[in-house]
Amino acid sequence: VQLQASGGGLVQAGGSLRLSCAASESTFSIKAGGWYRQAPGKQRELVAVISSGDSTNYADSVKGRFTISRDNAKNTVYLQMNNLKPEDTAVYFCNARGSYSDSPLVPYHYWGHGTQVTVSS
Repeated sequence: VQLQASGGGLVQAGGSLRLSCAASESTFSIKAGGWYRQAPGKQRELVAVISSGDSTNYADSVKGRFTISRDNAKNTVYLQMNNLKPEDTAVYFCNARGSYSDSPLVPYHYWGHGTQVTVSS
């Protein structure tokens, strides 16, 4: 399965974007997911995660501005980003844990390709 990340782009400071991370195959069900980002010259860092029970956790730098959610029907994890700042500029990656319909007790982890988010001042 592939995780298809989309929704990145160029936005002015204070603007909003919504990132989506969708599984390419309906036989794979996303149970939990997360978003990470990597800015030039920096290590990849956790932005937000959502568990199978829908509990969420955020990096301190995005609390109150970003919201992670998932839609089981669409098999997609979202990251709503509001009040964006130039320091949010990075390539954003999604990660998902889930299982296939023919082996529901066997977990798999996948990474999506990155999507660029650029915030201008």
